[in-house]
Amino acid sequence: MAQTSRGRRLMGEINVVPYIDVMLVLLIIFMITAPLLTQGVKVDLPKAGAEPLEAQRLQPLVLSVDREGRLYLNIGGDPQAALDEDTVAARATAALRRNPDVQVLVKADSAVAYGRVVQAMVILQRAGARKVGFITEPLPERARRGS
Repeated sequence: MAQTSRGRRLMGEINVVPYIDVMLVLLIIFMITAPLLTQGVKVDLPKAGAEPLEAQRLQPLVLSVDREGRLYLNIGGDPQAALDEDTVAARATAALRRNPDVQVLVKADSAVAYGRVVQAMVILQRAGARKVGFITEPLPERARRGS
C-alpha cells in the first residue's frame, strides 16, 4: 500500500496584514491621546522676537501666572490647579534638588502685573533656580522683518 502524498509547496512570503492592522490601531490610539497630553493653563503670552530655545531631553519646570495672578506649576499634582506660593516653592525646590540642570521657565499672561511676575521669579530663585527663562509667542512674520 503505497500512499501518494500530495506535497504542498512552502510559502516564502510573510503575511503582513496583521502587522498593518496593529500599526493602524496604534496610529489611532496615538492620534486620540496626543491632544490629551498637551496640558496647560490658558495664558495670553506676550509677543517677542526672541530665538527659540533648544529642545532638551528633560521636561522643563514651567511656572505659569494667569491673568488674575494665580500660580500654576507643571510638576507634582494637577497642573490645572492654582497653587499658593508656599506650595510652588516646595515643589520647585524638590524638583530642582532632584535635577539642578532642569530648565526653569516662566509663562506669564501679558495682562498680569509686572510685580506679580517678579514675585514668581523670586519664588523660583529661592527654590534654587540659577537661570529663569520666559515663554513668549513669536512675533508675526512682517513684524520680524521690520515693516
